[in-house]
Amino acid sequence: MNYQENQTAVNAQLVMNANPVVAFLQKDPKQFSKQDIIRFIQENGIQMVNFMYPGGDGKLKTLNFVITNLEYLDTVLTCGERVDGSSLFSFIQAGSSDLYVLPRYRTAFVDPFADIPTLCMLCSFFDKDGQPLASAPENTLHKAAEAFTRVTGMEFHAMGELEYYVIGDDEQVFPAIDQHGYHESAPYAKTNDFRQKCMRYIAQTGGQIKYGHSEVGNFKQDGLVYEQNEIEFLPVPVEEAADQLMLAKWVIRNLAYEWGYDVTFAPKITTGKAGSGLHIHMRIVKDGKTCMLKDGQLSDEARRMIAGMMDLAESITAFGNKNPTSYFRLVPHQEAPTNVCWGDRNRSVLVRVPLGWTSGVNMNKGANPLEPDVDFDTTIKQTVEMRSPDGSADLYQLLAGLCVACRHGFEMDNALEVAEKDYVNVNIHDQANADKLAQLAQLPDSCVASAACLERQRKVYEEYGVFSAAMIDGIIKELRAYNDTTLREDTAGNPEAIKQLVDTYFHCG
Repeated sequence: MNYQENQTAVNAQLVMNANPVVAFLQKDPKQFSKQDIIRFIQENGIQMVNFMYPGGDGKLKTLNFVITNLEYLDTVLTCGERVDGSSLFSFIQAGSSDLYVLPRYRTAFVDPFADIPTLCMLCSFFDKDGQPLASAPENTLHKAAEAFTRVTGMEFHAMGELEYYVIGDDEQVFPAIDQHGYHESAPYAKTNDFRQKCMRYIAQTGGQIKYGHSEVGNFKQDGLVYEQNEIEFLPVPVEEAADQLMLAKWVIRNLAYEWGYDVTFAPKITTGKAGSGLHIHMRIVKDGKTCMLKDGQLSDEARRMIAGMMDLAESITAFGNKNPTSYFRLVPHQEAPTNVCWGDRNRSVLVRVPLGWTSGVNMNKGANPLEPDVDFDTTIKQTVEMRSPDGSADLYQLLAGLCVACRHGFEMDNALEVAEKDYVNVNIHDQANADKLAQLAQLPDSCVASAACLERQRKVYEEYGVFSAAMIDGIIKELRAYNDTTLREDTAGNPEAIKQLVDTYFHCG
């Protein structure tokens, strides 16, 4: 992409940008400086600054600063602050627990919930020597993205499909049909207004949203109505994708609290009803152009990505399926995948190649005959989708793990053969395809099994220093501690035991 094309792309991002900081400064957030932040604070009556960062439990933490003078503001923005790492991460010992948090100016946004005008920024962690903390979530993802580009010469982009249930009082009017909520409109879907307000606030924090809609799941239980929703994002550089998903979950929960709803991203909250996933779409880009397609077909580069995910699929669950209820969603013969395979437009597979705009037909003119017949480059829309993760995921670990897996595909001598072997273009659950199903590897069925897969494949994740040994050790220890090898069998037919599990992990991630 040349300078003029780059400037055109930047200007397009600024026009109608929902983030008040971007709109005021009229700059690409990547170009924000300390002086930009100070000017915004001074000229917009900002009275507080919040530092925000993920902890080891995957949730966003907050540190508040009241702004009383320019000198202190400059100090905070320059030096960051000291925090207790042992209270944030299990792998840090109390005897050496001090960490620094430094704000990333490009993440600045105005808190949409604060009564006091407040500017928020996401932070990075640094150790006592002033170096990026090796096991910090955001640094692990940064190292994964750098290694991917170093090996392939391309950028790794990602986006998530964030599914969640909204729970409120049962309304008797215009009842929804159980498990038929997909893209339902009001008045049958009762929480569409809530979702739209969430989308508006997420956009104000910098989130690049593709769309939102009601999802399949809806049911009534114990005098409450449960409605499943989804907000899907646009593909962006992978580090931005993680930040956006993290802030989106924070927004949805805060708005639910204001509106008197409860919200859960848990993978499974009752038997026989749709679970919630966190499907991740990925693409590879070079010089602003997609590398996913060649002559209208999936490129060899994209097939190498898929082969890497096929090879590491079982251990990816250690980052994307992090509590026992994850494996109540990943059960055979349901829509959530359990077989390691991929295919085109096929929702029974682990990695799906979604329908692309590759026909060469101007469908816009077909729908709108008065429109001129012009070329429009739709190739950038092509992605591949990993369907196993869910809302229990550590977002930074998950996206780092997927980035590693896709890089791994470029380093596999037999990548194209692996991709060919694991390709499936039929419903894998159909009895007629039992022979093909028997040849496929299976995802783990418990946290303990997932830990064993990660132990077996950890070397790939530790290459290039992406995942630290301490982080891998910590993940394995955490997963094994669930001791859930036979949990699915032990709780079968025991609704009280399942309810207790659901309650325990209801607010995961």
